[in-house]
Amino acid sequence: MLDRRISVAPMMDYTDRHCRYLMRLLTPSALLYTEMVTAQAVLRGDARRLLAFDPKEHPVALQLGGSDPDLLAAAAAVGAASGYDEINLNCGCPSDRVQSGRFGACLMDEPDRVAECVQAMRRVVDVPVTVKCRIGIEPTRFTLDESAVLGAFVRRVAATGCDVFIVHARKAILAGLSPKENREIPPLRYDIVDDLQRNFPALSIVLNGGLRRLEDVLTHLQTFAGIMIGREAYQNPYLLAELTRAVANETWQAPTREQVIEAYLPYVRDRLAEGHRLHSLARPLLGLYAGRPGARSWRRFLSEQAAQPRTPPEFLLDSLRIVHEAA
Repeated sequence: MLDRRISVAPMMDYTDRHCRYLMRLLTPSALLYTEMVTAQAVLRGDARRLLAFDPKEHPVALQLGGSDPDLLAAAAAVGAASGYDEINLNCGCPSDRVQSGRFGACLMDEPDRVAECVQAMRRVVDVPVTVKCRIGIEPTRFTLDESAVLGAFVRRVAATGCDVFIVHARKAILAGLSPKENREIPPLRYDIVDDLQRNFPALSIVLNGGLRRLEDVLTHLQTFAGIMIGREAYQNPYLLAELTRAVANETWQAPTREQVIEAYLPYVRDRLAEGHRLHSLARPLLGLYAGRPGARSWRRFLSEQAAQPRTPPEFLLDSLRIVHEAA
């Protein structure tokens, strides 16, 4: 059974395989999620490239986007065969592009279709199939009683055997707000997710949205099966080490930031040999020293050096000089 107490959200353009590898160096137990990959991309694109990950990333979940049960089932089978520990269905992304494909958050208006999709995926894989959604959407064809609508959606999908729901505690506004604004403007309603967990005690409800502080995570873990961290895990990845020690294993010795960079370097060398760009490999490191002396100068050095065409990967070790001098 997967440990869901701490997980890192699927984030487009952020949680690629390099980011996940770095995060795994900071936490041995948190459940990591891929960026959303559409079912069609898996089936008609370069699946080997799209689904590639390092074995050290385990436990790692694949998030799929789509609304066709047959396509999702086929893509889920490919994902499970590739070694992913969970398949997650995106029912929370509010972007116009995703809506035009009839998936993401707009699927919350079609609980029967979501149930068909989840059931189809569960038939063909042995790993858990889970759903990530919002507390609701606007506009919607249903009543504006958020708790009732969310409860009906979860009840319908749970009838397929799905017992894990990751809930972003904000509505998705499907017209007039960008995806970024949808992460910030709709108010957080933890109370609605509280009601969901209370009304469905047999389900594992994972809370997502606006969680940045260790103290808040510990408080919400008294209610929920798990907490999912989003942007904060990217902007301040060392938080994952602090959460792991506080939540999963208080005797675990967290690596220093310097040790993380040293451990990441062999991975960088291997990926460069495969043709990956140094800029993409260095980018996940930018938040590692967030809040520490010298962090701004260190980020600048990292960005400038990684953009140069012939910078060797060992420049990562050189970058430590900046934070050592600041300290």
